[in-house]
Amino acid sequence: MRKSILFVMIVMVSLSAFSQQPAWQQLFNGKNLKGWTKINGTAEYKVTDKTIVGISKPGTPNTFLRTDKKYDDFILEFDFKVEDGLNSGVQFRSNSIKEYKNGTVHGYQFEIDPSSRAWTGGVYDEARRGWLYPMTYNPSGQKAFKNGEWNSAHIEAIGNSIRTWVNGIQCADLLDNVTGSGFIGLQVHSIGNNKELEGKTVAWRNIRILTNELDKYSNPVSENVKQINTIANTISEREAKNGWKLLWDGKTTNGWRGAKMDGFPEKGWRIDDGILKVLKSDGGESTNGGDIVTTRPYKNFMLKVDFKITEGANSGIKYFVDTELNKGQGSAIGCEYQILDDNKHPDAKLGVNGNRTLGSLYDLIAPAANNPFRGGFFNTALMIVKGNHVEHWLNGVKIVEYDRNNQMWNALVDYSKYKDWPDFGNADEGLILLQDHGDEVWFQNIKIKEL
Repeated sequence: MRKSILFVMIVMVSLSAFSQQPAWQQLFNGKNLKGWTKINGTAEYKVTDKTIVGISKPGTPNTFLRTDKKYDDFILEFDFKVEDGLNSGVQFRSNSIKEYKNGTVHGYQFEIDPSSRAWTGGVYDEARRGWLYPMTYNPSGQKAFKNGEWNSAHIEAIGNSIRTWVNGIQCADLLDNVTGSGFIGLQVHSIGNNKELEGKTVAWRNIRILTNELDKYSNPVSENVKQINTIANTISEREAKNGWKLLWDGKTTNGWRGAKMDGFPEKGWRIDDGILKVLKSDGGESTNGGDIVTTRPYKNFMLKVDFKITEGANSGIKYFVDTELNKGQGSAIGCEYQILDDNKHPDAKLGVNGNRTLGSLYDLIAPAANNPFRGGFFNTALMIVKGNHVEHWLNGVKIVEYDRNNQMWNALVDYSKYKDWPDFGNADEGLILLQDHGDEVWFQNIKIKEL
């Protein structure tokens, strides 16, 4: 009797343990490409030793091997290996529809990057917005990838949360709500006509997906990995915990006024569906509704502003603004993060060596050459002010860095349009400004963290 009871208990424990195992689905059977379809390009995929091998080919655009099924929320795992010189990735929540660029694959991509840039595990928005989570946000995660070896990947897409791991090290933590469902895709990146890269390979194996009980099996949140929130006009729990606040609520004009008036401009600005728009007029500087400024000054801070430029447009984000300096015509005076259509607006060719182009410290310091601007979409400007040290970032890449309140800074100002403004840029604090330059520019997701 005792033996029977013991046997039953063992069976029950075994069944209980089995039932607690995650219900993984194998996306690749190890034998052939059943359940997968090649689209967009003509690079080759083959199955060798239970491995999918993608082979680079000249003269073809990016080629994708996509799952026939689509997935919304999931945990995805796979092993991958790439030859040096290639770039690749794994698409998720991605789509190919005739209405969007005639079927071009677009959507989230887990980056595979064996170059010295080391952005493997970052999140790229293929054929759409570009980089959402470059690995500049997480330098420690850049060390996870092992070049020339097999690597393990773990991707969690649960609701608006997208997180990635490489070899057990977390790389990305992104909040984004643009696409909620789509296929999984293996990319062989275009090599143009580079014959030296012809025939190089990228390989995947052990591809599996989990779609049930995701909260139970998801990895714990790491406070050490920077979270990036692209969802317009929201502050996540982690952002709030870290001191971020909305500088614009996405609905009203609260906290803002005209730079040269007590209230908010009655014309020239409009709020549409969570977007703050400065409207097109005559292309002149502060000749319509005029600039708008915060109702209080800021000293040390991190300021994020998402902006979208219409064709040929000019605008700017200013800080250390003193509205008492210029009460006449033109814009209020302050240091400016330039917003400009460099290809269509003539101001890009003025100034000195590009110091009036997008992301520049206007008329003073040109941005870095690796300017990651994405035309037709919202871009994220970040300004970091710590005492006299200031940085400009664009879409996660630092493009300007300088120190003020010193001899070099004053000499730089003396050779700029600001030379006639005493002690320009040296104030301890100032207002934040969005510029009316007579062109339509959109703003959203305006948030600040005081330091």
